[in-house]
Amino acid sequence: MFQNIHNYIARYVQLTPEELVLVQDSLEYRQVPKKTILLRAGEVCDFEAYVNKGCIREYLLDRRGTELTLEFAVEDWWVSDITSFENGTPSFMYIETLEDCELLLLSRASKERLLEQVPKLERMFRLMIQRHLSVVQGRLFKTVVYSALDQYQEFLRRYPTIPQRVPQHYIASYLGITPEFLSKLRKQQMKREGE
Repeated sequence: MFQNIHNYIARYVQLTPEELVLVQDSLEYRQVPKKTILLRAGEVCDFEAYVNKGCIREYLLDRRGTELTLEFAVEDWWVSDITSFENGTPSFMYIETLEDCELLLLSRASKERLLEQVPKLERMFRLMIQRHLSVVQGRLFKTVVYSALDQYQEFLRRYPTIPQRVPQHYIASYLGITPEFLSKLRKQQMKREGE
């Protein structure tokens, strides 16, 4: 249950066996069924979750009530509303499981306690935030500059397993296009691959 997160941590910092036990003691293992809302808009996000198994979607609703997918999180990724979690403010987003999931949850209090006990984990969390910010900035840039087909290809590169795991309308929502237009892009992509 903890081997994946041990491997994840080892990419950033080296922990002693005793420190790894402190990490394990700080995490809450939870099995969550498909289609569970982990966070609703208006609630304060009280967790950061490492995805041990499964697929999760972060989304928000626009003024018309249309769902806009912000991000997918699959195995070996973290999911949270960072702003809400860090500041204790209400979230604007929803976080929903798209598959049965196994999560390792870290509450704000557990995270603070863990960082006091194992200060070198600050580096891991800092690098995670930097990576996340880089991804968000890259996505914003590509949304402005890339064509829809280029954005779809970038999506496939970033999330190679997602098209087989989630309904196509969620991918269209992520790309900011209609499901019908996504169908056209998929045909163009297959045509390109066939050339």
